[in-house]
Amino acid sequence: MFKKIATIAVGLAAAATVLSAGSATAAPGNVTLGGGSGIIIDDMYECSLTTIGNDAGGRLVGITAGHCGGAGSFVRAEHNPDAGIVGRFAYSNEDLDYAVIEFDRAKVVPVNRIGNVTITGIGGPAQFPSIVCKEGRTTGNTCGFSYGDIFDSRIETWNQMCVIEGDSGGPVVIGTTLVGMVNAYLAVPCIGPEVGTNITTILDDANARGGAGAGFRPI
Repeated sequence: MFKKIATIAVGLAAAATVLSAGSATAAPGNVTLGGGSGIIIDDMYECSLTTIGNDAGGRLVGITAGHCGGAGSFVRAEHNPDAGIVGRFAYSNEDLDYAVIEFDRAKVVPVNRIGNVTITGIGGPAQFPSIVCKEGRTTGNTCGFSYGDIFDSRIETWNQMCVIEGDSGGPVVIGTTLVGMVNAYLAVPCIGPEVGTNITTILDDANARGGAGAGFRPI
């Protein structure tokens, strides 16, 4: 049994007390976001940002798990919700479980490092027995070995590392190379394997779709 792992916010005041691991404080209207930052969607759900950067159309966009929100859903930064709405979901792909968020450049400072994860590039899926790490708004930085694409799906990779609710969308990296995102876990949090969509699969789909997210490059 797979469990997708967005978590429900119990109000902005409470949400603000659970900080995204390693996120910086910011004045209203000027929030720092990167892969691993906590985001609040529609003032209801808490997830993690996979990465942030620019697309071919010059938009500032980010990626997160698709089950975190749908087209039009609005986004606040978890570490500074008082900054207001900083972005909106452009679209969500339920089949691949990823979404593209278009951010407001006037409100967001994009960074390539949050907590213990730095993203400098995009790479192919993790292979057994690579060591992968993730940064999530709930459990922070955790690492483990990769089982690889055990069913040869060419879509998802299984990794033995701790994830729980709220880590959905968190970046999965090998070193500083982004290889996937956190989407779900099998059976038991932090014990069952994490299952996530490969970043190359996500970007190939975004490129084929066109519009927001096409031609994405991380900061």
